[in-house]
Amino acid sequence: MKSASYLMILFGASGLVSSFNLPNFFKPPTIQSSSAPKESELLETISFTANGKNADVDTQARVLKIVRSLERTCPTSPTLLSNLEEAKVLDGDWYLQYTQPSELESVDIDDQWVPVSASEGESRIETRQFNARGSVAATGLTVDASKNVAKQSFDVVNSRVTNQIMTDLGLVTVSGTFRQSSAVPQRAVVAFDTAKIALNIGPTLDLSFLFGIRAALKGTNEAGWVETTYCSSDVRIGRGNKGSLFVLTRDRDSVKS
Repeated sequence: MKSASYLMILFGASGLVSSFNLPNFFKPPTIQSSSAPKESELLETISFTANGKNADVDTQARVLKIVRSLERTCPTSPTLLSNLEEAKVLDGDWYLQYTQPSELESVDIDDQWVPVSASEGESRIETRQFNARGSVAATGLTVDASKNVAKQSFDVVNSRVTNQIMTDLGLVTVSGTFRQSSAVPQRAVVAFDTAKIALNIGPTLDLSFLFGIRAALKGTNEAGWVETTYCSSDVRIGRGNKGSLFVLTRDRDSVKS
């Protein structure tokens, strides 16, 4: 059944929808200006990859090298989530343009990014290598994002994040709260509480109860974490607890599909 591929019950997975890491836009203009060429190179590299689904190993390796250059040049502020004025830069919509594994076994990257305290939450949030490309996932739901761009909206004041993507079935919406990690200040730990599918034909399906079931089985309602490792006014890069790397943009059409 076609719809089954969109409604995979993944109680063992704690993947994040899209991704959400928390950036720092408050950097000197000279630094942001110097990173612009690398941003352009990154967006050009991920174009025509169907959100990473069609990216070969060489493309993934190039992406990792560009990303590490940006992360080293403009690291995110450790007070991004604790300073409401800084956190306001997260408000509004971001568009997920690309996903891939955060590291590649066959590629040697200088100064490779290594997550600190990867097993956040006393190991209740599992970490494992991210293998799915061109898809987005939340606890209880996995969706192919290679055909459509997923949108992520931040409400910093209320500490909520909402992820949406249009599928063949209809509009999928998953949202929840986030908190600043006690181990890594740039890390957002997310607890999903809402999952709905507004069917193209028919009613809206409310699957929010799945998060309650998962919380009872796992002993926590926190589904995962994401760090924003680079962020400008146009581009945001995130790393997730599943070994995933995300590239998002403010402009939906920044990347050629």
